[in-house]
Amino acid sequence: MSQAPTLPPIIAEWFDSRSWAPREHQLAVLSSYQSGASQLLIAPTGAGKTLAGFLPTLADLVDGDFEGLHTLYISPLKALAVDVQRNLSTPIAEMGLPIRVEARTGDTSAAKRARQRVKPPQILLTTPEQLALLISHPHAELMFGTLRRVVLDELHALVTSKRGDLLALGLARLAKLAPDMRITALSATVARPDLLRDWIAQPLPQRQTELLRMIGGAPPELAILQTEERLPWAGHSANYAHRELYEVIKRHKTTLLFVNTRSQAEMLFQGLWDINEDMLPIALHHGSLSVEQRRKVEAAMAAGRLKAVVCTSTLDLGIDWGDVDLVVQVGAPKGSSRMLQRIGRANHRLDDPSQALLVPSNRFEVLECEAAVEAVAEGHQDSEDPLPGGYDVLAQHVLGMACADAFSADDLFAEVTRAWPYRDLPRSQFDRVLDFVATGGYALRAYERYARLKQTPDGTWRIANPQVAQQYRLNIGTIIEEPMVRVRLVRSKEQKTGRTTGPIGAGGRVLGEMEEYFFGTLSLGDTFMFGGEIVAFEGMKDNEAFVSRAFSKDPKIPSYMGGKFPLSTYLAERVRRIMDSPGEWPKLPDQVSDWLRLQQQISVLPKRDSLLVETFPRGTQNYLVCYPFEGRLAHQTLGMLLTRRLERMRARPLGFVASEYALAVWGLGDLSALIRTGRLSLDELFSEDMLGDDLEAWLDESALMKRTFRNCAIIAGLIERRHPGKEKTGRQITMSSDLIYDVLYQHEPDHILIQATRRDAARGLLDIERLGQMLARVRSHIVHKPLAQISPLAVPVMLDIGKEPIFGEGRESAMEDAAEELLRESLGTRA
Repeated sequence: MSQAPTLPPIIAEWFDSRSWAPREHQLAVLSSYQSGASQLLIAPTGAGKTLAGFLPTLADLVDGDFEGLHTLYISPLKALAVDVQRNLSTPIAEMGLPIRVEARTGDTSAAKRARQRVKPPQILLTTPEQLALLISHPHAELMFGTLRRVVLDELHALVTSKRGDLLALGLARLAKLAPDMRITALSATVARPDLLRDWIAQPLPQRQTELLRMIGGAPPELAILQTEERLPWAGHSANYAHRELYEVIKRHKTTLLFVNTRSQAEMLFQGLWDINEDMLPIALHHGSLSVEQRRKVEAAMAAGRLKAVVCTSTLDLGIDWGDVDLVVQVGAPKGSSRMLQRIGRANHRLDDPSQALLVPSNRFEVLECEAAVEAVAEGHQDSEDPLPGGYDVLAQHVLGMACADAFSADDLFAEVTRAWPYRDLPRSQFDRVLDFVATGGYALRAYERYARLKQTPDGTWRIANPQVAQQYRLNIGTIIEEPMVRVRLVRSKEQKTGRTTGPIGAGGRVLGEMEEYFFGTLSLGDTFMFGGEIVAFEGMKDNEAFVSRAFSKDPKIPSYMGGKFPLSTYLAERVRRIMDSPGEWPKLPDQVSDWLRLQQQISVLPKRDSLLVETFPRGTQNYLVCYPFEGRLAHQTLGMLLTRRLERMRARPLGFVASEYALAVWGLGDLSALIRTGRLSLDELFSEDMLGDDLEAWLDESALMKRTFRNCAIIAGLIERRHPGKEKTGRQITMSSDLIYDVLYQHEPDHILIQATRRDAARGLLDIERLGQMLARVRSHIVHKPLAQISPLAVPVMLDIGKEPIFGEGRESAMEDAAEELLRESLGTRA
């Protein structure tokens, strides 16, 4: 049991001077620390978690006699570290405490980073990548030997990714360098707190780790936009709601409008600007914009100069915008924990409810938004669990530890297994990773460039030469973006010479970055949206794309590869339950409940624990539509595997299309007749054994493995993104990785990186585990409904088949016309 906390008088007086009192959970963290324990604090956004995390540090440092690094704060975002530095500096200055607080991010100058290693501040705020860099330097024990505390902010956002693997390995090394340290982890949205407590306890088994929860606080208030407009059948733009959203923005002080992808952010921002007759200050914030542009928006937000910000997950975490009084989620939230996290950005006053508005983009999303409202009202969390660690991240860490000093394999293995993701790592796999780092593995050991470690006569391992350490530090990290190019704004050639051909020289400011592949889809003069304005493509040179300001009624909207969230299993189950419960339909908009009743009359509705499969002819082809409600990734994998099986069954499939909620497969064979006559068994078609040989065969043939291998090879250090003074293009990296993949696959198919690639493909890109759970759930519970024509429920997914890209104002009306035509078919009233 924790003792009563000792709050130094100077801190107690500071609270009194502001008419504040420390909250119970803040004192609980202080008490736990002073009793010698580590702790995980679960508390809602706005509860003062950051102050709770730093209160033990301030209490330790009030005397000013501590030299060296006392507290290391690690956050998932650079912007969050900078924001915490600003918020922490104020009370330190007001109390007159002799405490130095500094941030260390990729934006910190080289001179300052070098000084921090030899003369660190008492409090250093940083990221997992910077921690990996710091522990890779020789004599890291001089910097971290004094360390007393590690504060992990927004821990739930780190532990489910490879950044979490890197952080866990870093903590295991810190536990060796500073065995007396304690860890304080802070999190708002956690489904399984005990699992997270084990995660932070693993490096310090000798120390007690307490789970602390903040009780109380006003529950958030959520509503779904009640629109007078016609709800779209499909799509994700929510164009129908722009005018109503504009009126909502006018009624509130400051509004954050979250979307799920960068392209949606661009579309929504442009849509609001087009109707902004009051010239309201509305800004845009997403990860592809330049750092300068994002910092300007953040500064304007902090100063209260903005009426609204359209943003992506870049503003999900931690940053305290005191004036935000409404959060809008445009498009379905995909998870209740994510929704709670975003709601927390509004109204940082614990005893007043945060306000949030959900704006579905289509009719299926109405059901998902309703499910999210119910889940949030119940306080249900559906955050992901941490997973076993990746071999590619382990390889990067092993090389980093060799850069720090020669190591014994036995000692490093013992240390690595003190990291939660690697606690069950077999010694044989560790040795294979070590061999890969040292030689490249069996198939590559003949090439000197892959020999990065050498074994000394005493059996320890060290780097082969100093250049290895230089290359390691240039390429550290686990965040692999699609190959990017800088977007530079210039004057158009036409403005200068009347011609629009040929690339333009350097100059002009950088607007941000875009995925390289997008520019391969453009011709000179094509217009597209970027950073909230319309630009024309003028040419490319090296890693830069040149654009000029332009005017166009139908600019393209860049489609970003990243940023799409999977539908959570929990919300998917709730959507199925709502559809299977007509008693709940009155709370839905009339146009959605009418749609479900039409489905009931013409076909059947999906049951909660079964799989509805509809088959029907249309034109010269036949269609199979099923409704697993398991998310786009799982459905895409299912579609790939189903078409392979249908080929073997001579059903002559031609293709498939997947949405978050449904999957449609089409072909030449009469699927209804094949099923009716027993030549096609749905139980066999949807059997779980498709995840065996069929999956392996498909993976071997697909480009997915090469794309996944490229990411693993970059993280593991086999392929370098950067060399001193230059950076490889995406095309160069892809060519290198494809060649190596072919060599390994042919000569060493069980190479440790091939193993890592298969794990990644199954775990993240294909959602194999979730698909397996779905197939097990519906085993012997498949309901087949043969139809003479399309069903109302199939209309949204059928709209995606053969869809030509349409941009500008024509997109929504074209989709609506197509939807109405399909609906008339389903009703048998086609003209």
